[in-house]
Amino acid sequence: MTMTASKSAPKAPSRPLSRTRDHQVGLPARRAATNLLDAVLQKKQPLDDVLGRAQDGGYMFDLPARDRALARAIVGTSLRRRGQLDAVLNSFLERGLPAKAGTLYPILLSGAAQLRFMNVPAHAALDLAVRLAQWDPKAKRYDKLVNAVLRRVADKGTEILSKLNAPRVNTPDWLWDRWILAWGEERALEIAASHLVEAPLDLTVKSDPEGWAERLEGRVLPSGSVRLLPKGRIEELPGFAEGEWWVQDVAASLPAKMLGELAGKRVADLCAAPGGKTAQLLLAGADVVAVDSSSTRLKLLEQNLKRLGLAAETIQADAATWQPEERFDAILLDAPCSSTGTIRRHPDIPYLKSDKDIAELAGLQARLLDNAVSLLKPGGTLVYSTCSLEPEEGEAQVAALMARNPAIRIDPLRPDEPFGDTEWAQASGILRTFPFQFRLDSPEWSGMDGFFAARLTREG
Repeated sequence: MTMTASKSAPKAPSRPLSRTRDHQVGLPARRAATNLLDAVLQKKQPLDDVLGRAQDGGYMFDLPARDRALARAIVGTSLRRRGQLDAVLNSFLERGLPAKAGTLYPILLSGAAQLRFMNVPAHAALDLAVRLAQWDPKAKRYDKLVNAVLRRVADKGTEILSKLNAPRVNTPDWLWDRWILAWGEERALEIAASHLVEAPLDLTVKSDPEGWAERLEGRVLPSGSVRLLPKGRIEELPGFAEGEWWVQDVAASLPAKMLGELAGKRVADLCAAPGGKTAQLLLAGADVVAVDSSSTRLKLLEQNLKRLGLAAETIQADAATWQPEERFDAILLDAPCSSTGTIRRHPDIPYLKSDKDIAELAGLQARLLDNAVSLLKPGGTLVYSTCSLEPEEGEAQVAALMARNPAIRIDPLRPDEPFGDTEWAQASGILRTFPFQFRLDSPEWSGMDGFFAARLTREG
């Protein structure tokens, strides 16, 4: 789920932004895109964090909305198409990339993205890329290399791209190998292909989905969510300031609904921030205790609930060890995970995560599950979910939990329960969605996050 956060400002770039002419030709937008790509690909920082800081007081703070949008588009395209772009660039870099070249790689990557996938005129893309190189003290000696390589990308890049399997080459080997093993080649290709299109924006509305769909030029989904195509800053859309809706992918809205009738029940939302599922539980009439280990994230949850006109008891605690005096009728545990089911909207994930991360997260998830079970009343319901495509974080976790604790069993999801889409309810009774599912009339309107969820009950 996505909600807005206020982030502290980073240090300004070491050299000042150019003046009015740069704004006219789009250099500041390209400079911002280069900085963002450098932070993600070379410094391994999450894109949302870097983008938030850049916009809330950093190098994107004073950019016009059009330039901000262009920078985000360049970054998104560069990350989604990185495998293809690298193949093209490597064809023209006979000696590879030079070492200690500053932002040379992000400049080449973003320049190639504009030339081959964004229909930017070659003269503009080349001129701006060369100027970016000249602005960077470490990259400026390679300005002629930038010009020469991108000219060849403009002339011959299409021919090279035509010979590539786009879904495959844009998926890093570590993820591809995992998905082949878990889901087979055909499904792995479908997953990878879905990541090449930016995800639409799903909203969970407090009421009147038809009215909000009309007002926001969207459409109502069978779940009651409202889907629209991304356009501008979320905070500026009608209804945001009034707290009429929040951003939440349709798949992310399913786990809370799997808890069923909640009116008057005491419910714990573990790992609750930023609060989308907490809001769902509150609207369903539950008495909610929202728990998160991070004071910063808990403050964000409280801010989001305040905007929505909702209130829950909030507790800063480690959900893997927290032991309140009173047990709960129901618990929702949307556990920290690799988030590989959300690559459509977070294209930096393949370049920030690894097999090691998944193994470490699986250990945390097991501890969270064991403690969640101990917080549940006999006969109570626990929904465990992750936005991951990795079985270690989903199916394997539930199987291991039941092996450790014979009192836990799956409460099967009825085939018609997830809004009549039998494809999402597996034979074992769990929920499993994939990003290529929920096909509508065009790729831009289609898709959903990859999600796992299991509804469990505690006997005795």
